[in-house]
Amino acid sequence: MTMATVEMSFTPLPAHVRTARLVATAVARRSGVDEALLDEVRLAVGEACSRAVEAHQEYCPAEPVRVALTGTNGRFEVVVTDTAAQSATAPAVGAPSGTKDGSEAPGGEPAAPVDSGQLAVPAELGLAVIEGLADDVEIAQTDAGLSIRMSWPSAGAAS
Repeated sequence: MTMATVEMSFTPLPAHVRTARLVATAVARRSGVDEALLDEVRLAVGEACSRAVEAHQEYCPAEPVRVALTGTNGRFEVVVTDTAAQSATAPAVGAPSGTKDGSEAPGGEPAAPVDSGQLAVPAELGLAVIEGLADDVEIAQTDAGLSIRMSWPSAGAAS
């Protein structure tokens, strides 16, 4: 059984993350994901979408966040893609601002202190959370941004 891909895009506003979680949960249920895994789907999709919203707000607020949901071959898959291409001078979301010791940023300039209000450390923690929630995760950094592919077993697709 193959289910068509459900695709959505949304303005990078935190309020739309809830909608993405609700849609992902509904499509996962329809795809045959076990009820016990639906909270994990909802939380992982919410975390991935929140990361994408944060990146878009900083780098490309006019560009939508994209989400694709597919149930096929015994798997339910979600791909969250941000198009927040990182500039050559800006660190990737979650990347430290300087060297390992924090003394200098690339190019020999002093590293900016990390503001505790920024999500530099929680961004890395967010990826760990996603990896703990999803059955299988692939994270790909491209010139165009970040793509997070998550999947779970889908009993409905196997029957």
